[in-house]
Amino acid sequence: MISKTSKFVAEMLGTMVLVFMGCGSAVIAGADGTTGVGLLGISFAFGLSVVAMAYAIGHISGCHINPAISIAMVAAGRMKADEAVRYIIAQILGGIIGSGILYIIFTGHPGAEMKPWALGSNGWGTGYLDQYNTLSAFVAEFVFTFIFLMVILGATSSKNINGGFAGLAIGFSLVLIHIVGIKVTGVSVNPARSIGPAVFAGGEALSQLWLFIAAPVLGGIAAAFTYNSLIEMPEKQA
Repeated sequence: MISKTSKFVAEMLGTMVLVFMGCGSAVIAGADGTTGVGLLGISFAFGLSVVAMAYAIGHISGCHINPAISIAMVAAGRMKADEAVRYIIAQILGGIIGSGILYIIFTGHPGAEMKPWALGSNGWGTGYLDQYNTLSAFVAEFVFTFIFLMVILGATSSKNINGGFAGLAIGFSLVLIHIVGIKVTGVSVNPARSIGPAVFAGGEALSQLWLFIAAPVLGGIAAAFTYNSLIEMPEKQA
C-alpha cells in the first residue's frame, strides 16, 4: 500500500516540475518565436511536463499536480475529501518551490527585472498579453478547465480500454489548451500553477489570483458532474 507521505511528496515534486518547466519555458527559453521557443514551444513545455510526470509518479499518486483536478475527483466520487486536502497542500507547496527555483535562476541573469506578471504569472487586462477583459478571462479558464477535466475523467476511467495512454492524452490536451489560450490569460487551469509565480511576482499577479482559483475549480466541478451525469452514467440510468 502506498503511504500518505509518498503521495504527498509525489504531488509536490510533480507540481514543482510542471511549474518550473512550464513557466521556465517562457521566462528562460523565451516567448519570442524568433529568438526563443515561442508560444507553441511553451504550450508543449506544459503538456510534456504533464506527460513526463504522469509516467514518473502516476502509479504513486495518480499525478493530479493540480488542485482543480483533486477537487473534481472528489466531486466525481473518485477521491475522499481529506486525501484531496493533502494533495492540494502538496501541490501549492510544489508550485511555490518550482517558482522559487525559477526566480533564483532568472534573477541571476544580467539585466533581469521583475516586471508585472513576472515568472510566467497568469493575468488579464491592460498590460497583459492581448489585454482580454475579466469576463473573457473567467470564461476561458472555466471552459479550458472543463475540457481538460473531461479528458482526464475519460482517460482515467476504469471503462477505458486505452488507459495505458492516459498520460499522453492528458498531456496533449494541455498542449491544445495552451495553443488556444496563452494570449488570453497565459493559461492556468491549475490554481497551484498560478499561485507559485504570483507569490514572487506580487502586484497584479497576486491581486488577480482569485480568478485562477475560482474559474478552474468551478470548471473542474462542472466537468465532474457532466461526466458522471451525462457521459459515463451508471448502467441502470443508461
